[in-house]
Amino acid sequence: MRTKVTAGLGTMSLTAGLLFAVPATTAAAEAPPYTFDASFGQTCTRGTVTWYNRSVAIEGEQKSVSPTSCRRTLVDIFTARGAWLSSRSSSPVCGQSAKISFSVPADVAGGAGRVTVHLIHEETREVLSYDIVTK
Repeated sequence: MRTKVTAGLGTMSLTAGLLFAVPATTAAAEAPPYTFDASFGQTCTRGTVTWYNRSVAIEGEQKSVSPTSCRRTLVDIFTARGAWLSSRSSSPVCGQSAKISFSVPADVAGGAGRVTVHLIHEETREVLSYDIVTK
């Protein structure tokens, strides 16, 4: 009988060891991605906003049709009560389309509640278009 108990304990410790060896999963999104579209003439920034517990992920594409008139995507995030948390922007795009992918920290209880995505004229810093996405 003692052998069976020892074998059973060995199996339990092997199983426990395997459970701890499994890598941690990445943080799950709090909600499905929401789409944004800030367009101005033939230029635009389009994509998705995904909320996480303490950050917001931006994925999409920005487009500028003129090589002499560059565009940038600027993202501002706010709490659910409207307090500004943080901003991030993409690299400028001139006369082409480019993928955008970055995250914006929202390191407060409850995280971000609203995201504003701006299409910005690179040289003048003028806001050409914007889209507001709320959770």
